[in-house]
Amino acid sequence: MTVTDLDGMARQLADPTWYADDAKMNATLAVLRDEAPVVWVDHPPYRPFWAITKHADILDIERDGALWLNGPRPLLQTAELDDSYESRRTAGTGLRNLTFVDGQEHRRLRAIGAEWFRPKVMRTLKERIDDLAARYVDQMMRVGPTCEFVGEIATAFPGYVILSLLGLPEDDYALLLRWTQELFGLDDEQRRRGARSEDAYAVVDEFIDYFRGVTAARRSFPSDDLSSAIANARVDGELISDIEAISYYQLIASAGHDTTKAAIAGGMLAFIEHPAELQRLRDDPTLMPTAVDEVIRWSTPVKSFMRTAARDTSVRGIHVTAGQAVCLMYSSANRDAEAFDDPTRFDVGRKHNRHLGFGAGVHYCLGAGLARMEIDSFFRQLIPRLRSLELAGPPRFSPTTFVGGLTNLPIRYRMQ
Repeated sequence: MTVTDLDGMARQLADPTWYADDAKMNATLAVLRDEAPVVWVDHPPYRPFWAITKHADILDIERDGALWLNGPRPLLQTAELDDSYESRRTAGTGLRNLTFVDGQEHRRLRAIGAEWFRPKVMRTLKERIDDLAARYVDQMMRVGPTCEFVGEIATAFPGYVILSLLGLPEDDYALLLRWTQELFGLDDEQRRRGARSEDAYAVVDEFIDYFRGVTAARRSFPSDDLSSAIANARVDGELISDIEAISYYQLIASAGHDTTKAAIAGGMLAFIEHPAELQRLRDDPTLMPTAVDEVIRWSTPVKSFMRTAARDTSVRGIHVTAGQAVCLMYSSANRDAEAFDDPTRFDVGRKHNRHLGFGAGVHYCLGAGLARMEIDSFFRQLIPRLRSLELAGPPRFSPTTFVGGLTNLPIRYRMQ
């Protein structure tokens, strides 16, 4: 393999369409892990960055929040979007959620929602989650023997879970779904509102207007839901600002929805492609907890996050200058043979599954417990009733450099 070949492979990491070919993506990442685990990527219109593909290196970076900062560039997006979003945040008109902040600011904002994602609170939500899972498994029964699983099932189920958590009316589901798809579909012609940066801002502005109303309502008439906890949160005795509250809603309503959808859809495809593992789980439901983590590892809904070096440092002997960015390739880390036995095998009983599907360190996913519960609940409801399962057409993955997965999964099935 020549240096030129490796450079070409590395540039693919800054091409959203590359992520839409799952097999090609994983094959390229395997080469980079072996031959260039820390590689410079210079591919306009993205600013240059170091791509990090080994599990151990990504874990080390995640755990050192003082050296590796989320701000000012937490996402792999074009230079134009980097500048525009930062300008709006600086002016106080743009979203600034947990993924954009570090240190004390991150700790105080994270504490606002942390209580709502503790195991005790999750247990109180379980009945509602189980009911919703049963609703959508019943829907599969009604619409079968075929359906487009992503659009009809995997998208709606976690969407309504998030509405329940936030205490928002089910009638608003279509609005939140559209905004979520547009926010995470900037590189997807089927999902985005338009190709211009102004189209992305229009989505954000509509989201802000909606949740400004939610914030005002919950401050006037508090209720027992996460929306009220966010709207009425105080730091040093003062209410958090409207934009801080709205940014929190955005994180919960969009990221918490799209990532779980991608995991459930990815898990369904994995069971189709590995029927022996589906049968193994049907025969032994006690494997469900390990199966859930394997679904997350296998699908890896969050493809990457960025970090910026606070000072000169090195990764695997490669010098990284203060201010340079690294891109943490989670899809690569979760197929690393140094971290997982037989990593290209889908194994519902996998032990010691140290996947990075939820990140690590201080920025570990706030809603990890909720996501696990949703995936567990859905497949516990589905698998005992599922008699046969196969593809009814070609799957389609979304082009993205951030959060994504299947956008279409036509299936044929038989249930009882």
